[in-house]
Amino acid sequence: MSTTYDTAREGNRNPGRTGGTGQPPHAPGAGVRLLSDCWTMTRREFARWARQPVQAAVGLVFPVMLLLMFGYLVGGGREVEGDYVDYLVPGMLALTMTFGLEGTMLAVTQDLGKGVIDRFRSLPMADGAVLVGRSAADMLHSTVGLAVLTAVGYALGWRADCTPGAFLGAMGLLLLFRFAMLWIGIHLAMVAGKPELVQAVQILVWPVGFLSNVFASPSSMPSWLGTLVGWNPMSQTATAVRELFGGPGGEPGHTGAAVLWPLALLAVFLPLAVRRFARLSR
Repeated sequence: MSTTYDTAREGNRNPGRTGGTGQPPHAPGAGVRLLSDCWTMTRREFARWARQPVQAAVGLVFPVMLLLMFGYLVGGGREVEGDYVDYLVPGMLALTMTFGLEGTMLAVTQDLGKGVIDRFRSLPMADGAVLVGRSAADMLHSTVGLAVLTAVGYALGWRADCTPGAFLGAMGLLLLFRFAMLWIGIHLAMVAGKPELVQAVQILVWPVGFLSNVFASPSSMPSWLGTLVGWNPMSQTATAVRELFGGPGGEPGHTGAAVLWPLALLAVFLPLAVRRFARLSR
């Protein structure tokens, strides 16, 4: 009894030995630990790309193939003023932000099926580091995809007639839209739970992409369809990006909607994904 009391009293007199809270000396704070764990999970995704480089390369090449196909094989869009490539490239940049979600969803469902996430949750790591690491790696891949497609657009003759600030603002809107779509994909992946069901969910990406003004102007469509296309969040992003780039199809007043739509989607699906992740071990 005396020894226990003396030890506790010594710890109170010299808090530097235990941090005053029972933690080892020089223990990292919660913020540092969170960043460290998230970076570890991000590097794990980088290692996955190194082991599967073909999958990462296909994600970069596929949008380029669509750009070439719709720009030169399918032909120009109706009711589009000016060069169709100047109209198509910003739309394709917006459409690219929905591509690759199946890779993210497949990776999440595979980790769920193999029990990898359960093992991570049993380790002394910050809650949510797995999801943050996955999203950070995906956003980096999306940034590279934007750079590749922009370079191809420049090679095809597309030019952004805007200031550097407007150019960066357009890229920011595109990445914000991607971030929102990413968390929708993460939530749906945890709801699906199995890689086999990802293909069924993946089919939903195509109507969202093609039911937009990416390839054609809504004025060339039936009135009811043009109205539906105008409400598509991707159409809002594509129109705002075209306006910032100074190209055909851009209309003032869409930047606010291009910001509010992704934020609204994030406000719904990010908490749902975090809550679903927290319930996995229950």
